[in-house]
Amino acid sequence: MRRTALLLGVVLAIVVGSLALARGERQPSPRGTAATEVGGKYVKTAEGQAYQGGKWIEVDYGRPILRGRQNVFGMGAEYGKAVYAGAPVWRAGANQSTRLKTEVPLVFGGKTLPAGEYSVFVDLKERGWTLIFSSWSAQQTYDEKNTKALWGAYGYTPDKDVLRAPMTLGMLPFSMDQFTIALVDMTPAGGKLAMMWDKTMAAAPFTFGR
Repeated sequence: MRRTALLLGVVLAIVVGSLALARGERQPSPRGTAATEVGGKYVKTAEGQAYQGGKWIEVDYGRPILRGRQNVFGMGAEYGKAVYAGAPVWRAGANQSTRLKTEVPLVFGGKTLPAGEYSVFVDLKERGWTLIFSSWSAQQTYDEKNTKALWGAYGYTPDKDVLRAPMTLGMLPFSMDQFTIALVDMTPAGGKLAMMWDKTMAAAPFTFGR
């Protein structure tokens, strides 16, 4: 019964999004990206300064909006359940699974995430979040029969986890209306992957591997 209700919810969300596209309307949770280029340097060229030799890190994700909601993550035993929406973990966004592409190895807490492409999930706990990089493939359109790729976090299992890293939680001095993923505090040695929504910010520091 619960699975049927979950599938109906997923299908309804897709139908609503498809109708919005057909009418030329904005998507309820528009896609967004967080990107940076690292490891290169600026050189003089005939056209002026140019950044060369860099490698890209990019996150593609859906950006849900509060639309008046407060305390979107909840509290106590209900913490995280609303954004899980019946999935075992959070998709770190909306609609399609969040995806990270990196052309350089990233080291989280001494563990190396090799260069490549991954699905990104978050295990939400009130006292701390866990960032998950997974080899699960992502569906671009929902297909219930496709068991080799995920839509969001529905059907997620931890057997394809490549790396898990703790995220430090903090409170923002304002309310972030639209969910935002950002690469922050970037230096030649590394940076942080940050997620911000409502009044919550979570971040995981990383360094660049070889």
